Order: sequence, then structure tokens, then C-alpha cells
Amino acid sequence: MQFDYGAGQALREAGMTPDLFGVLVVMAAAAGACVGSFLGAALVRLPQGRSIVTGASSCDGCGRKLGPAELVPVVSWLVLRGRCRTCSAAIGPWQLVCELGGAGVAVGALLTAPDPVSASAVAVLGWLLLLLALLDLRHFWLPRALTAVLAVTGLAFALWQAWSLGDALPLWLALGAGLAGYALLAGLAMLYRTLRGRDGLGGGDPPLLGAIGLWVGPVGLIHVLLGASLLGLAAAVAMRVCGRKITAETALPLGTCLAATAWPVFLIGMVTG
Repeated sequence: MQFDYGAGQALREAGMTPDLFGVLVVMAAAAGACVGSFLGAALVRLPQGRSIVTGASSCDGCGRKLGPAELVPVVSWLVLRGRCRTCSAAIGPWQLVCELGGAGVAVGALLTAPDPVSASAVAVLGWLLLLLALLDLRHFWLPRALTAVLAVTGLAFALWQAWSLGDALPLWLALGAGLAGYALLAGLAMLYRTLRGRDGLGGGDPPLLGAIGLWVGPVGLIHVLLGASLLGLAAAVAMRVCGRKITAETALPLGTCLAATAWPVFLIGMVTG
């Protein structure tokens, strides 16, 4: 296993063998799946107003406290075939998606980021976007507090870039993209409301694009908008193919499209430089 970019290249140059690097990838995937398990719990608890920090994991059907063997990310879901072993209540696929997504984010961070700080940034961004994307997809809800965390971490990453380069340009570009992203969607929402007399965008979409802009910069912001538009169009086509009627009242989770596009855009920017 060899990689000619990011951490793979750096670790190989430092003397790490391909086998040891493969072990590191597996460890990253396992750690990411554990984070994904936490995200899965947050996906259920946040809309219910429950704490995501306290409270033991339990079956949503019978309320039984889950044992350690039932909390192994990915493996437990597959062994139990997505059902509680006591009451046979279905454990939705959302949990599995979160755990697999969390593992994928961790591996992507390891393979693309050139240094530990960048890898941490890639992982944090990916996990936050994963949770936001699924919250909007499942509940049409983008919590402002979570979006604020995304914005603050994006600003922190821009500050680190500016400090490491000895140049304030990355910070100014990030701030400009953040303001532009928020203003663009906020302006469109206001225009739509004025012309149609009703809301056309969710209130959480402008802050989300603004937070994403802090991470990806001006050029990345354009790519995110284009990618999200194409993704939304593909979703609409898929709905029509499946026989669902598309009307002016049909809601599409724009936040999901933005979040799903932002992480690969950031990764590509990390790899290409």
C-alpha cells in the first residue's frame, strides 16, 4: 500500500513501511467509526432535546441499556442485523451510515492531509458536515449551535494557516468567503420571500454556507455552490424517476447538498495545494 500524497508520502519518507501504514489506516478507520457512533447518537438525541454527553445508550424500542458487545461500531449492527436482541425493534440504518461515514472521514483525513494539524482539521470538518447533512436530510433541521461550531473551527483553521505561512491572506480570504456565502443565500431567501410571499430557503442554510466558506475559501465556495446545485438536481431527477411528483411545495434539503459537497471540495483543495 503506497500513497504519493498527503500523510502517506510524509510517513513513507519518514521510514514507515507499507504494512505499518496499512495498520495505521485500519486504526484510523476504527477510531473514526467510534466517532461516527457518537454522531449517530447525536442524530437521534439532538432533535429530541436530549443530552448527547450524558445518559447511557439504550434501545429506543424497549429502553434496555445496551451492553458493550452491542456498542461495537459497524460490527454490532451487522451481527444483530439491525435489530435489538431483546425486543427485535429495528435499529435504523442511520446509525450504520454514521459509523461508516465517520470511518471514511478518518481515513480520508489520514490519506490526504500533509501534517497532523491539517489531518485534524480535515477530520473535524468531515464529522461536523456529516452530522449536519444527516440532520437536514432526516429532520430538515440545521442547529445554529452546530453551525457555529463549524464556523469557529473554520476560522481557527484559517488563523493557523495564516500563522504557519506568516501571511494574513488565508484569513482574509476565509472571512471574505464566509461573508459572501452567508450574504448570497440570505439575499436569495429575502428576494424569494419578497417575490413569492413565502419562504423558499431554510433559515439554517445561509449560516451553513457562511461557515463552509470559512473553510473552503472563495474558489472553493464557487465549487460548493455548483456541486450542491448538481446534487440537488440529481436528487430531483431521482425522485421523479421513483414516481414522486415534484411541485413548488416539495422540500429538498439544501443543507445536505451543501455539506455533502463541501468536504470533497476541501479535500481536493488540500491535495492539490
